[in-house]
Amino acid sequence: QVQLVESGGGLVQTGGSLGLSCKASGNIESINAMAWYRQAPGKQRELVAAITSGNAINYANSVKGRFTISRDNAKNTVYLQMNSLKPEDTAVYYCNVDCTVKVITRTFDGRYWGQGTQVTVSS
Repeated sequence: QVQLVESGGGLVQTGGSLGLSCKASGNIESINAMAWYRQAPGKQRELVAAITSGNAINYANSVKGRFTISRDNAKNTVYLQMNSLKPEDTAVYYCNVDCTVKVITRTFDGRYWGQGTQVTVSS
């Protein structure tokens, strides 16, 4: 029905930058919002940044001024540019899409997750 493909994770030193990308495909009628979450070992998953179809944006306080979320509506893709990375940013980052799906005559809303991509910031 809906597939999310993430890319861009990796290993970077403190102060470095990484860019994440997530492309959605499948039986998508419309996308309501796209977001990035992260989960570090032993911790709960937390929202990093979100962007709505109307381009309203929300950031976690810990990443404000360092991370930037954006989207390409034509490509159903969301991006997360991460600058000035810190060791505490180390986590698995997950893309999430809230969208309306249509299969034959059935239409419904759902939330879908990417597979996760590892971001490691060394100190």
